[in-house]
Amino acid sequence: MAFHEVRFPADLSFGSVGGPERRTDIVQLTSGYEERNTPWAHSRRRYDAGLGLRSLDDVEALIAFFEARQGQLFGFRWKDWADYKSCKPSRQPAMGDQVIATGDGVTRSFQLIKSYRSGEGYYARPVTKPVAGTVLAAVQDVEAREGVHFELDVDTGVITFEEPPLAGVEVSAGFEFDVPVRFDTDRINVSVASFRAGQVPDVPVVEVRV
Repeated sequence: MAFHEVRFPADLSFGSVGGPERRTDIVQLTSGYEERNTPWAHSRRRYDAGLGLRSLDDVEALIAFFEARQGQLFGFRWKDWADYKSCKPSRQPAMGDQVIATGDGVTRSFQLIKSYRSGEGYYARPVTKPVAGTVLAAVQDVEAREGVHFELDVDTGVITFEEPPLAGVEVSAGFEFDVPVRFDTDRINVSVASFRAGQVPDVPVVEVRV
């Protein structure tokens, strides 16, 4: 997939609107009951990049970024200010934030994930675009150091240990992460006059699978 490992300017994504999207197929039965199913194993995020713009300099930066991605052609990283840490927004990531796997004595590579829980519901979201320099890891609560005990692929979110964790031990991690996205339009309409009056362009952005 065509993807540029560059982040959309974080100061422009701040103030944008967006969040997760699910797809649910609903069949209405003659009895009045419903059958619900989903073809998606994972949610998809959508955002509006235009709502973070506050000045004409911001518009220029947006257009430069849009042109460099050639519209919808190339994906890029996006900072979701509402959800970009392995922990609560008010905290700093710690090595025990997320249990990402249980060792089996053989496997050395593990995908970073973020878990979402509410009541009996649970969803494990693959994290494929961690932010370099923010990833902390531990094996059975013992800190592992990047470059010494493990290597991280920041393009995929896969963490690989020098030695496979022993069977039954928990592998945990803490991190910041971006969302892989692309522009959901090949056209941006900007009016200088209307922008000065407080209007901003509509610039849809959608998450992509990587």
